[in-house]
Amino acid sequence: MGARTQTITPMQNQATPTAQANARTLRRGMTEVERRLWSRIRDEQLGVKFRRQHPLGPYIADFACLSPRLVIELDGTQHQQQQDYDSKREAFFHAQGFDVLRFASNAPVLNLDGVLQVIADRLAELAQSAPIPAFPQRGKEQSPSGASS
Repeated sequence: MGARTQTITPMQNQATPTAQANARTLRRGMTEVERRLWSRIRDEQLGVKFRRQHPLGPYIADFACLSPRLVIELDGTQHQQQQDYDSKREAFFHAQGFDVLRFASNAPVLNLDGVLQVIADRLAELAQSAPIPAFPQRGKEQSPSGASS
């Protein structure tokens, strides 16, 4: 028998049950800083839909936009002690096709407009680099042979 090849496909945002439960808890207990940023990116205020405390696989993104794929993280002091965990988490997000923006947790308090500008700029960059689907031009679809227009 020959060797079997296995194709691994990305999990495409499938959250684990634990991550889903933890995300619900985190949404209920958002910090004041998270609320402040959320109030300015929710409801497509930047032209795209963001989700707060969004589970992605076994991890939870503070804020995630699924199209274009952008994760926003607010890093508090606990992130200094968990750099290995954060790097694995960020690698997972990148493997799922997400770009990641990190801000110090006090950045939305000190300079909310600056944080929003960085997010808007990155969204614009991602929108420019996103592939444009090739749709047939109207009236240019192939017609069955023998059919006349």
